[in-house]
Amino acid sequence: MSQLTRIGVAIDEDLLERFDQLIHARGYTNRSEAFRDMIRAELVQEAAAAPDSEVVGSLTLVYDHHVRMLSDKLLDLQHDHHEEILSTLHVHLDHDNCLEVMLIRGAAQRVTSIADQLISTKGVKHGKLTMTSAGRDL
Repeated sequence: MSQLTRIGVAIDEDLLERFDQLIHARGYTNRSEAFRDMIRAELVQEAAAAPDSEVVGSLTLVYDHHVRMLSDKLLDLQHDHHEEILSTLHVHLDHDNCLEVMLIRGAAQRVTSIADQLISTKGVKHGKLTMTSAGRDL
């Protein structure tokens, strides 16, 4: 870790009180670590907005496995992107519904494109992509 630098920040008293409540609820032991995490989160979001930045995405899909050929379509798409899709987890939620989680790595634009293809497949009930830094920028 690099050398720490102290800074001073002027914050409205009411805002600071709300911030303290938030960080306490999240389990932070001090403001400094909470500030560092917030800054890192913004930097990750900024990096993910750059189309060529290296990211890792977690894609969660919920779908009805009884939809004709849906499982095959999703599997074909995964095979089409085998270089980017690192891992998958398949869970049977109930008799009809499955949850699939995929870890996808690559350029932000590519990861988003793959996720959009999977989410928009007919029969997928819900899908959500969450992207984070591949770790090099933090």
